[in-house]
Amino acid sequence: MSDERGAHLAVVLQIQGSRLELSVGFHHRQQQLPRRQVELILPLAGAASAPPRLGVAPWDFSEAEVAQSLPRRRDFAAAWLLLSEDQDLWPFHDWAELVASSRQPQVMAACWQWLQGPQLWFRSRQQGISARPLDDLRRLRQERHRLARQQQRQAQWHDALRRRAPIQRQALALEHQAELDLLLAWASGDQDTPLPVELARALHAARCTTDGGAIRHLLVDLGHWDRHRLPSLQASSWQQGFSAALEAEAERLIAQAAEPQPGDEQRLDLSHQHCVTIDDPDTRDIDDGLALERLPQGGLRLWIHVADPGRLVAAGSPLDLEARRRGSSLYLASGTLPMFPTALATGPLSLRAGCRNAAWSLGVELTEEGAVASSRLLRSWVRPVYRLSYADADELIELAPPQDPDLSDLDLLLQRRRQWRLAQGALLMDQPEGRIRVSDGEPQLEITEPGASRQLVAEAMILAGAVVAGYGQEHGLALPYRSQLPAELPPDAELKALPAGPVRHAALKRCLSRGHTGSQPSPHFSLGLKAYVQATSPIRRYGDLLVQRQIWAQQQGEPTLDAEALQEVLQAIEAPIRQGIQISRDDQRHWQQVWFEAHRSEQWEAAFLRWLRPQDGLGLLHLETLAMDLAAECSAGAQPGDSLLVRVQQVDPLRDQLRLIARS
Repeated sequence: MSDERGAHLAVVLQIQGSRLELSVGFHHRQQQLPRRQVELILPLAGAASAPPRLGVAPWDFSEAEVAQSLPRRRDFAAAWLLLSEDQDLWPFHDWAELVASSRQPQVMAACWQWLQGPQLWFRSRQQGISARPLDDLRRLRQERHRLARQQQRQAQWHDALRRRAPIQRQALALEHQAELDLLLAWASGDQDTPLPVELARALHAARCTTDGGAIRHLLVDLGHWDRHRLPSLQASSWQQGFSAALEAEAERLIAQAAEPQPGDEQRLDLSHQHCVTIDDPDTRDIDDGLALERLPQGGLRLWIHVADPGRLVAAGSPLDLEARRRGSSLYLASGTLPMFPTALATGPLSLRAGCRNAAWSLGVELTEEGAVASSRLLRSWVRPVYRLSYADADELIELAPPQDPDLSDLDLLLQRRRQWRLAQGALLMDQPEGRIRVSDGEPQLEITEPGASRQLVAEAMILAGAVVAGYGQEHGLALPYRSQLPAELPPDAELKALPAGPVRHAALKRCLSRGHTGSQPSPHFSLGLKAYVQATSPIRRYGDLLVQRQIWAQQQGEPTLDAEALQEVLQAIEAPIRQGIQISRDDQRHWQQVWFEAHRSEQWEAAFLRWLRPQDGLGLLHLETLAMDLAAECSAGAQPGDSLLVRVQQVDPLRDQLRLIARS
């Protein structure tokens, strides 16, 4: 008989129409099967009653005796040579007698089992048995050898998975390279293609579940996954880099940067100004600079100079389209992936110290209260005197040296502006911010303090955004205006009852809505402005470059994008901008987990900010020594401002897991 379990010896106990009642094998398993699945080897002689099972007369032989009765290989070979000459069909009983020269029951049983096994010499059909032709035999042997090699390769591949041993991709067969690629896809979050059954079994043998984190652990062991590989970055515009054609185009623009470009003759030469740039030490693409003009009548005019990439990068050019495709530069713990090719972004597009640079310049005079009294917006030439780090600038502001008082005076001017915004309802929530930076592959905690120079630069950029928005309103220009809906804040008494700093800031942030970008001006609540446009980072944000192009077209009397056309562009860059923000968050979260993994034995003091999911005991904390707000499992009944002690309960960067626990 044959079923899904294979071929077995059996005794027919009873015939029930088209079905047979059987005693199967030497373990006497009772089973019913259709007649078509049962092949008669030996009938009962005469009118003898059916024995109840194998091992009982007339079938009184054991499984071992059947095995011992199997003819020799050369007996089967001799039978094949004889039958291959005429290709006749032989009844089973005659064929078995030809092979074994015997009709003993155990011999017949042994021959039948051999015939149903993996042999290739004979074909067994209901009509009889025939020898396979030599050509068929050779073809089947080749196929068997191929399958054996395939099974051997699969066994080696699955053994490597089980042992989690490093394996070279080129050592794998093509089908197993495809399975490795499938595992890489699953580890990256693309799980649309199901895992083959055999591969899933091999993963189980390797003690690997089929979630992305477990597969990433396995791939690390196999040597095919970087522990710090970021799935969300894979296949993105930033990860792919710039094509050779775009790099060549960037080199062409660099080569012609010193040559006159259209509109250069209209630029105002401000290269005599004492302009400085202030940035982090590792910043290479310099978007903005500041200068102070002392007017003859004793007043002060603040100049905010912004890089002008549009001088070299034409709208609709390959580099412009690539910048639009990215939407912005991408900021990672290990560095920046720029919107433009690095050599161009850090070269002629930047405001480089000691060089004559093309810029958009905004000159602003403030009233005594800090409101904008007058402003100018034009294209220019500037030559920054030197580049300052924030630490350098803090020192100049504090010391206010008589030979270089400009930075200190700029600070006073922008403090006035800051106070004016406060009077308009602006919310100031300056506090230290901690981020993980990566140096030589190792995570380092970096805390940014809200020093005087950072406040100065931030206020100058907000001022520029307000003035540009006002310019857009005055001239009916469609620009990417940033707005924020008004919020209902907690009562003053409630806020004052909270500790100043992060705890009070958290109560305010909870009330604020997300910012919105649209082509029509609208107030920005937390900035305290009637209209605002981000306009000071055109090397890093495509929307800022779009602002410059709109203004230039208006000043030249050329057609500008109307609100509908501008909105289409904003919608086109919205998706990549969101993707970049998500990648940056994923990257920072990963490196936070790596950092906490290295410091898992430590504890940190924290202030409770608010509940995130009180039903799960999950709250938001501010870890002061790390200058970070993080979620943690908190003590029941915690209130804003409560002091808690935080420790790591579980961390696994490959599984994207960080569980902190906080107790009072």
